[in-house]
Amino acid sequence: MQKIVPHLWYDKEARDAAEFYVTLFEDSKILNLNKIQDTPSGEVEIVDFMLSGMNFSAISAGPYFTFNPSVSLMVSCKNAEEVDRLYKELSPGGMDLMPLGGYPFSKRYAWVQDKFGLSWQLFLTENIESGKRIRPNLLFSQEVCGRAEEALSFYASVFEEAGKGFTNYYLEGEAFDKRARINYSELNLFEKQFILMDHGQGGDFTFSEAFSFMVMCKNQEEIDYYWEKLSYVPEAEQCGWIKDKFGLSWQIVPENLNKLLSRETEVETKKAYEKFLKMKKIDIAALKAL
Repeated sequence: MQKIVPHLWYDKEARDAAEFYVTLFEDSKILNLNKIQDTPSGEVEIVDFMLSGMNFSAISAGPYFTFNPSVSLMVSCKNAEEVDRLYKELSPGGMDLMPLGGYPFSKRYAWVQDKFGLSWQLFLTENIESGKRIRPNLLFSQEVCGRAEEALSFYASVFEEAGKGFTNYYLEGEAFDKRARINYSELNLFEKQFILMDHGQGGDFTFSEAFSFMVMCKNQEEIDYYWEKLSYVPEAEQCGWIKDKFGLSWQIVPENLNKLLSRETEVETKKAYEKFLKMKKIDIAALKAL
């Protein structure tokens, strides 16, 4: 099971977005569709899907959070034609953040926000390694600009099987915001790679609950561990959701959460969800006791 799952929050478009994304990449498909009634957001729809072998989850739960470029998906493409194809598919109804073209770091590259608001970085790379086809990119801006290096060390200390990869720093005078230090760094977590960067211009956006990361825990001990290590904002704690000291949102959940919440009857399932929605940190024993 994939240990860390990117989670996308939409107003009403989760299913449409997932069905669109799976048409763009190889080894991609819808894994599961589920609806939950009577939540604080009303009826919500949850979509689990796979893109190029990487699992994602998305939810339609109201217009409360909005995507921004602080978290994007970096896609390694095997040739320029693939960069152009993905750019052509993702651009309509969206906007360019960096136009399609050649750059010092890639002969063919584009940064585009799609029609659903999600940001994608498309770049040509000669060798696509395992776990690097699609990589979440964390851009540290506003009040956390300059803290990418701290975050790199922090996350590497929290997660087992973690390792730092290549790191590159801004040269003197290269970044407009003098706080910015790292212009590219790699963090390997559970056979997946994340990219961390400081925003050289400082940026006018920051991390949002629209893009969070689910940590799939095998037992209560793991839930307790990650909750203690990552939770930094008490008022953000709800239904397994937390925010860390950099403002990034996580969901600390049991890997069998769907099984814990799905019961034999509709009444029992409703009771399980009602208890779940009142929790801050998830209590597996309490959910099993229903």
